[in-house]
Amino acid sequence: MSVNNSLTKSQEKPKFSAVISSDGYQRMINNTLRDPKRANRFVAAITSAVVTNPTLQECDPATIISAALLGESLELSPSPQLAQYYLIPYNDKNKGTKNAQFQLGVNGYKQLAMRSGQYSDIDAIEVRQGEFEGRDKETGKPVFEFIEDEELRENAPIIGYLGYFELLNGFKKRVYFSLEKMLNHADKYSQAFSRKKYEELLDGKIPKSDLWKYSSPWYSGFDGMAQKTVIKQLISKWGIMSIEMQDAYTKDMGVIQQDGAVEYVDNEPMTEEKTKAVIEDQPQEPKSKGKSKAKAETKEVLEKATYEPTEAEVDEVFGEFPNEA
Repeated sequence: MSVNNSLTKSQEKPKFSAVISSDGYQRMINNTLRDPKRANRFVAAITSAVVTNPTLQECDPATIISAALLGESLELSPSPQLAQYYLIPYNDKNKGTKNAQFQLGVNGYKQLAMRSGQYSDIDAIEVRQGEFEGRDKETGKPVFEFIEDEELRENAPIIGYLGYFELLNGFKKRVYFSLEKMLNHADKYSQAFSRKKYEELLDGKIPKSDLWKYSSPWYSGFDGMAQKTVIKQLISKWGIMSIEMQDAYTKDMGVIQQDGAVEYVDNEPMTEEKTKAVIEDQPQEPKSKGKSKAKAETKEVLEKATYEPTEAEVDEVFGEFPNEA
């Protein structure tokens, strides 16, 4: 019995906090970042991000650290509130593992664009009902008349997303996606997103206890991801890209390996098999909760999705960890 218990313990997956504190990873992080204070801040930030995301805890630690080091090299923050970049868990069915994917956020793209020194302005906004007036008959470009009253505008439903930039040389460009087009785009190209489940989430049909399963920013921050999509379209087709931005763009939505290789898991259209894998074993509509109450609770939990760790969790993160054998 003791032999079996020893085997079970030896086969248990080590905690991320122990892995990132091991000698091998500490050397890699210190050699990459060079500044000890910066390295300590990096370890604390990434460990905290993993502690607060149960799905991320299941990922191969090497992919988490490699993705986070890429974000750090770009001087971007993993904080969901800043929307600069995300660590997104994905299943690798071929290898039978769960890996962390590097995913740029809308503010990450804007930060990198402004740093290039080529843009006088770049942004993305939601378009509200009554603001889109069709397309110019000669140029085919979308025409907008924005609501001036901010309160009225905020209360109007979102019908689409507009991205635009202006270069220092005066060149301007903009891209518009309707809400319908954006929902279909996310449903087709993101393995982490199901339009059907997103609509159920908005309708309050997902139990509060299961909301952590919808940690993808497409669920918890759809508007931000939609804005990122139009910004990405703009920059990749018409913008000026610095070497730094080119590197970030090519690695966006990829799993970063320790040797620097990138495996892309979110740039192919969803097949029927992938779609079934996304929605299988998901929770059903609760039977005894009113729609409006459930919807309100859903919104409240999503807004607090990045909670502060408990004292016990902090102790787990910053306590004494074993070194690599």
